[in-house]
Amino acid sequence: MIATFTPAHFTRPAGAVDGAAAVFIVGMPRSGTSLVEQILSCHRAVFGAGERAEIGLAAERIARETGVAYPAAVETLDPATLARHGEAYLDGLRRLAPEARRITDKMPANFLHLGLIARILPGARVIHCRRDPRDVCLSCFAHDFFQGNEFSNDLADLARYWRAHHRLMAHWRRVLPLDMLEVRYEALVADQEGESRRLIDFCGLDWDPACLDFHKARRVVRTSSSVQVRRPIFTGSIGRWRAFAAELAPLTAALGARDGE
Repeated sequence: MIATFTPAHFTRPAGAVDGAAAVFIVGMPRSGTSLVEQILSCHRAVFGAGERAEIGLAAERIARETGVAYPAAVETLDPATLARHGEAYLDGLRRLAPEARRITDKMPANFLHLGLIARILPGARVIHCRRDPRDVCLSCFAHDFFQGNEFSNDLADLARYWRAHHRLMAHWRRVLPLDMLEVRYEALVADQEGESRRLIDFCGLDWDPACLDFHKARRVVRTSSSVQVRRPIFTGSIGRWRAFAAELAPLTAALGARDGE
């Protein structure tokens, strides 16, 4: 991804599609992506679409159509083809909520595809959820995902995955021609209203007090955080790794992480 999506790559024309309706919420699993989407979805102008597979499927389709491995395949696409893929994605979102001004896609793994998103959906917004890597890795390791996220079954794999994620996100911050907001889970818990207002402002919307009552929303949440988003903000998950510091020592060393990183 880093080798393909260089600063020079983004000097090429993107697809002529207005992606402003799309808000991508990305990050490590268990980093607060569900909480952020739940807050946003309580706004009268926002529809929370949950974890959508369409961007990953578009990447696979581009590779098949071009006969070139992804992500290098993106370099072969002309603006008209980029626009076609962007419109196909937006059409799917619009069918879910025709009246919404903003629609969120909170597939965490879309952090891998931000380069593609920038090419097919110029004007889209990206929210990157961050959390203390020791807490996020412990939460992943302790959680039994129904499918996917196999890296979370082994602490060494978790450390490698987090470091790769950290490196790629640092690259996107340098080169991505999209507006991106970073939200720390710890900051959101400490200042719910302030951070919620920052989220709504980033989406280009007026403040809606309903966003503070996210836990009362009746929308269906089909993620591993469905229970947590049904209750008010709580602090019990911050620093949880400290109770297992001895057992997690190899993970902490492999992460090379410090407080607040």
